[in-house]
Amino acid sequence: MGKSTIVAVARHWFDRYPRVGSAIPIRLLALVVIAMPVTAAVPASLATYTNPVLFADYSDPDVIRVGRDYYLVASSFHFSPGIPVLHSRDLVHWRILSHVLPRLPFAPQYDMPGPHTLTDSTSKPVGGTRYAGGVWAPSIRHHSGRFYVYWATPDEGIFMATAAAAAGPWTAPVKVIDQPLLEDPCPFWDDDGTAWLVHSRHGAGPLILHRMSADGSRVLDAGTTIVEDKINLPILEGPKLYKREGWYYILAPFGGVEKGAQAALRARDIRGPYQQRVVLQQGATALQGPHQGGWVETPSGQGWFLHFNSTGAFGRITHLQPLRWVDGWPLIGDPIPRSTAGQPVARHAVPDTGTGSRYHIQASDDFTARTLGPQWEWNHNPDDRAWSLSVRPGHLRLIAGRAEHLVTARNTLTQILQGPSSRITARLDPLAMADGQRAGLSLFGVRPSWVGLVRTGGVTRVTLAVEGAEKVGPVFTGDQIDLRAVVTPDQRVAYSYSTDGRTFAPIGSAVALARFSWWKGSRPALFTFTRGMPGGSVDIDRVTVDTPPPTGSSR
Repeated sequence: MGKSTIVAVARHWFDRYPRVGSAIPIRLLALVVIAMPVTAAVPASLATYTNPVLFADYSDPDVIRVGRDYYLVASSFHFSPGIPVLHSRDLVHWRILSHVLPRLPFAPQYDMPGPHTLTDSTSKPVGGTRYAGGVWAPSIRHHSGRFYVYWATPDEGIFMATAAAAAGPWTAPVKVIDQPLLEDPCPFWDDDGTAWLVHSRHGAGPLILHRMSADGSRVLDAGTTIVEDKINLPILEGPKLYKREGWYYILAPFGGVEKGAQAALRARDIRGPYQQRVVLQQGATALQGPHQGGWVETPSGQGWFLHFNSTGAFGRITHLQPLRWVDGWPLIGDPIPRSTAGQPVARHAVPDTGTGSRYHIQASDDFTARTLGPQWEWNHNPDDRAWSLSVRPGHLRLIAGRAEHLVTARNTLTQILQGPSSRITARLDPLAMADGQRAGLSLFGVRPSWVGLVRTGGVTRVTLAVEGAEKVGPVFTGDQIDLRAVVTPDQRVAYSYSTDGRTFAPIGSAVALARFSWWKGSRPALFTFTRGMPGGSVDIDRVTVDTPPPTGSSR
């Protein structure tokens, strides 16, 4: 039996029998395992997973279990449709199931009206846009046979929507609190049916508690501050409210996204006073700032914590940590010696969910379906008159609207970047392009880069653009072109193109990915816009995304 198996078996017993595990050091358990016969079978539950379970920008995740199914929601900000709902059977492998918001109805700027000017900002929408606005930090709960999702928008208030099934359809959003600059709402229904809502404020902290109507559609009071400790819990945000064995618990990160930690707060009364303890921090690991997330239990009683970690241009990617209870407090990750806190795990035995799956996040698309795949989100609400899947079946048609730059162009179609490396290839038919039109493949964000075609003076040229500066390449006269972006773990992208579908020619040097911007990571995007008269179009035959095998389990 190898060393890794010995440690895995020891951890298996530690997790399965926490009272024994808390009394016997894992090293001693490992010695017991060493004494086992070599022929002893390793339990199937000793398959392992590697973090991150989602190397993709599902920031501010929250998670619940309903029966044997797990559902995750994440921030989507200005992208439309909003609030992706992910589904899993094992907490490791996920697929996109639906979106809560078909469109963002909160303000006219989500439709990108009129000319636009943008500044390099991650917090304030400017001009005719709502970049960095939209859905911040949703939470999901299941109550009385219905799913509930709550979220805040920084400019408009706190909203909720419900559905009988996580796949939808979801109700139109209801405004629960009509007040800007609120953050991170989480609902809670107590054992007697009383409904509560906890949230923070823009800038993080304090934590505020409201009574709600039984249906969760409105608050019944102005709210009471229940936790505020700027010395020990600075930048406290992202609260998730639970109840266990008569205690009310709030799990919330503090200290900031880049270097903060997780706190647990508990009280016998939901209004407090709350005791506090740090339960997850970097420790001796390389994972700085394990941040906001949610707790879930498997049918067998195992506890797990899904949270994000900020990873530069890849955005805020999703990690899975074991959670166990010690003396009435959660301990997340691997125990830190002489500490109440845990530290993140890089590899661990898979959750004992009783069900496996081989889900993966949808990415490639041949555009043969009647609707766009669930992986796609527009940069704002789309103009539905300027795109089609039916005009030319098997192709996505994008019609160019007027814009000076990519970030001010409407109908830019994006999806979340899959890391740590990825190869995205798009096949375009440019025959209907018009003078002044640009079309291509981008890694989208503030100061984006792209490879594509530019038509000027009746001539079409392959072009590389970096932060708005266009470098023209050879004249293109064919009827289709393949555009390729290769993303590497050092957060750079190299662009190339092919006129025969086989041989790719590089264009320019590798460039840094569009950086973390508007609270989101860099995203693959299909686009067209024009500096001339609107109306030219481009047909996209397919998009192929090749990535390493998704993070999953192994034995």
